[in-house]
Amino acid sequence: MGSMSIWHWLIVLVVVMLVFGTKKISGMGSDIGKAVKGFKDGVKGDEDKPGVVVPPSQVADKSTIDVETKEKSKF
Repeated sequence: MGSMSIWHWLIVLVVVMLVFGTKKISGMGSDIGKAVKGFKDGVKGDEDKPGVVVPPSQVADKSTIDVETKEKSKF
């Protein structure tokens, strides 16, 4: 009685499909897949990509960080 049987999970699945619809659920699944793929690519890093070279004129020294700021809109 304390554990969830297969029938409980099927009822939960049917209720979720009725509430959200199959199109929205598949859209969420593809979005999660894209996010995981983007995360894996980000963790892998840029060292695997040949041809990406930082020009030496942009690197002042290793302790300097060059950033650009954007003005925040008040609206």
